[in-house]
Amino acid sequence: MRNLPRCARDLGIVVGAVPTGRHNAITDVDGVLVGHTTIDDGADLHTGVTAVVPSQLATRGSLPAAVDIGNGYGKLVGSTQVAELGVLETPIVLTGTLSVFRAADAVLTHLMAGQPEGLSFNPVVGETNDGYLSDIRRRPVTERHVLAALTGAADGPVAQGCVGAGAGTIALGYKAGIGTSSRLADLGGVPVTVGVLVQANFGGVLTVLGVQMPVTELIGPAQPVEPPGNSCMIVVATDAPLDSRQLGRVARRAIFAMARVGASYSNGSGDYAIAFSTAASAPVSLPGKGIDPVFGAVQDATEEALLNSLVAAGTTTGIHGRVVPAVPHDALVRRLAERGRISARTEIV
Repeated sequence: MRNLPRCARDLGIVVGAVPTGRHNAITDVDGVLVGHTTIDDGADLHTGVTAVVPSQLATRGSLPAAVDIGNGYGKLVGSTQVAELGVLETPIVLTGTLSVFRAADAVLTHLMAGQPEGLSFNPVVGETNDGYLSDIRRRPVTERHVLAALTGAADGPVAQGCVGAGAGTIALGYKAGIGTSSRLADLGGVPVTVGVLVQANFGGVLTVLGVQMPVTELIGPAQPVEPPGNSCMIVVATDAPLDSRQLGRVARRAIFAMARVGASYSNGSGDYAIAFSTAASAPVSLPGKGIDPVFGAVQDATEEALLNSLVAAGTTTGIHGRVVPAVPHDALVRRLAERGRISARTEIV
């Protein structure tokens, strides 16, 4: 049986020269866990929950954090308090647009169970609109689904593509989903890890290593899918000792990286990045260009995470019989080889 590619590197697509972590995932940042709950009935429902859980919160209570907004057409519950205080106090949960509020309530249940005396909590829940493929008005995400993603979060390899909050998402005209990647960087002589996880659901023309890959050319004359409410959620984790101001700058570079894959940044695209640091040491003061290695790492990791969200996704038939095609791997590789971006291959394995 043929092995299907699960990430861009399986196709020979390598972004940048900086090495990745062991799993090329956000979980390469020590203590960061990821859990998914996927809701897929094979017909009208393609949605779910993805949870990013920094295990350090259990002992430290909060972590330095920041939010950057590329375009604020979305719902990122809890973001104003993160921006105001510069800290993250809870796991980050991603889901479909109309399930955000039920998901936030479920996160509250989880937090209250862990702190019986607590009187104030700040759940952080983001979303993208998966209503083109999924019956979004049914709001199928329940407390059970959210708690399963939170309690099932683990380290190691992270499932990508049509899983969790990416089950019904579309990006750049193709079926997309969840993607992740990581980079190892040097911060003033100290090795650090930067990890990124994305929920990709935005418009534009897919661009891979600088080469455009429009649907009309890779698949045929059918019009590219550009569903309403297209957006992108980006979660950045690092063990670099950065403060909230520095993390805000890092988060901004993650949104910049969307342009590398052809994002249109349209009116209806809610593009958000939230970055946090797990470092146990105090934030460092970085002179001049000292932070540049982290900036480069987050941009490369975000670009690759976005490509992974597409490469790992499969063609999906959703509500009303709508079909969104996966990126055709053979055609993608052929065009990149013709342009000299990767080595020619005779077979995808």
